[in-house]
This record gives sequence, C-alpha cells and structure tokens, in this order.
Amino acid sequence: MNRLLKSRELWLAMAILAVLVLVTLRFPRFATPGNLLTIFNDTSILMMLALGQMAVILTRSIDLSVASNLALTGMLVALTNAAFPMIPVPLLIAGCVLVGATLGAFNGILVWKLNIPPIVVTLGTLTIFRGLAFVASGGTWVNAAQMSPDFIQLQRGVFLGLPVLSWFAIVVAVLVYILMTRTPWGRAFYAIGVNPTAAVYTGINVGRTKFLAFVLSGALAGLAGYLYVSKYVIASTESAGGYELTVIAACVIGGVSIAGGIGTVGGALLGALFLGLVNNALPVIGVSPFWQMAISGVAILLAVVLNATSERSKGRIILKKAEVAA
Repeated sequence: MNRLLKSRELWLAMAILAVLVLVTLRFPRFATPGNLLTIFNDTSILMMLALGQMAVILTRSIDLSVASNLALTGMLVALTNAAFPMIPVPLLIAGCVLVGATLGAFNGILVWKLNIPPIVVTLGTLTIFRGLAFVASGGTWVNAAQMSPDFIQLQRGVFLGLPVLSWFAIVVAVLVYILMTRTPWGRAFYAIGVNPTAAVYTGINVGRTKFLAFVLSGALAGLAGYLYVSKYVIASTESAGGYELTVIAACVIGGVSIAGGIGTVGGALLGALFLGLVNNALPVIGVSPFWQMAISGVAILLAVVLNATSERSKGRIILKKAEVAA
C-alpha cells in the first residue's frame, strides 16, 4: 500500500482527474467522451515525442532538436508528396522515420565519438535542422492544396472507434514499453543513467547506448513530422516552434529525472496528457494565454521539486555512499 501511495504515476493520474472534475463542474460538456477523445488525439504527437525524449534523458542526455527534426522531416515529406503524389503514404511514413533516425544518429555520433555535451550538440542541430528546412522549401509553405488526399486523410481515419492518429500513439507506447522493460537496450538506458561508471564494468558501451537513445528520439520525431503536417495540413519552417520545451516539460512532469536513470513510459504519457488537458481546459474557463504559460511553468517547477525529493530515496543514498567509498 505504501509503495502504491508513493507512485508518481498514481499522483499524476489523480491530478489529471482533479483538473477534469474541476473544469467539468463549471462546463459539464468538457467531460463528454467525444471531447476527451479529442484531447487524447490532440496530445498523441506530444506523447510520442515525450517517449523518445525520455529515452535520451534516462541516459543523462537531452535532445533539444526534436521539434526541429519534426519540422525538417515534415517539410521534406510534404515537398515529396507535392512533387510525387503517386508515392504510397506508408512509404512516405517509412521515409520520415528513416530521415528522423538519421538526424538523431547525427546527434548521437557527435555525443558518442566526439564526446561533446548533448545540450551543446542538440542546441546546434536545433538551428541546423531549421535552416535545412528553410533551404529545402526556399522559405515557402506547403499547404493543403499541394498535398494529396491520401496524405491528409490517413491519420484522420477511424479504426475501432479511435482516430488513426491515436492508434499511432498507442502502438508507439506499447513498443517503447517493451523496449524499456523487456530488452537489454532498455535496461542499458536505465543503467548508465543511474551510474555510468558501474555500467561500463557490466559490459555496457555507454557511448553506443546514448547513440541508440538519440536514434530512437530522432525516429519518433521523424514519424511525428508526417503526423504533424498531415494533421495541420501545412508544412513550414516554423512548424512546432518551441515545442521541444513542451516535450521536455511532459517528461519532467511525468517523473523522468533530468539527472537520468529514473522514469517510466506510463509517467511520460501521463505528463503529456496532463499538459494536453491543461492546455485544453484553461481556455474553456477563460484563462488568458499568458496565465496558461505561467501555470505550465509552475507545474514544471513543482515536478522538478518532486523529482529531486524522490531521488533522495534510500537506494540512491546507498549508491552515492558506495561511490564515495570507492
């Protein structure tokens, strides 16, 4: 029972429920199944990006280039569809994942082989990827009139009562959960986040593991590139501008420790869902956009404080003492 009460995911789920109840008391229609499904669908892209970011953060790294990766892959796939509308959409999606993974691998190589701090690498590639999107498009937009109907409609379809976009998020969540809990790669992400020195002695290649985390983050950003463009039916160099901060916020609120080694798939999903719910709820009750940003900032600060407090657990203290003794 005590372990359940200490669960970050449980408290976050309760916070989501509390927000939902408070808003519903004033606007009963907010809690209708259709509206809740819309909120989940609108948050699907953020969920996928948060899962990729979680893998990177677990390894004591950070990826500030995810939104720029999304913008570049989204622009490339939109331009390709406009020029060659006969290419099947599944092939375009596979291309997005491949391009995104390649951009993530570029980040990973710089971190692994050149030992450059991840925040420096991804701060640089954040600008590079945006610049490449501008070069590829010549500074122009690709709009709905230039996109094929299949390109736009795929993720708008409905399967078993859920939009296809929501199914993308569900499938990605399941696959990432399996990766994190059932594979050596997932265990390696956690291991090097907790203690990279000890991980080396167990045979884990720290640099390669970080590289794989960046590849995963890039691949999911590439997938999100197609989904974002087809959802909003526009591709521009400003797509998802500043979104990388929202992605990181979702991870932090979901209990993913910036110090590495702590975090769950469920937590990252709930963090994204919490932000999606708040962003949809505040306009309904008439809160100004400026207050929305302030409230989101307060939520992030509280999440950081809770994360720092939870890391002072007995297990972490023992590990630190062991490091000092060594």
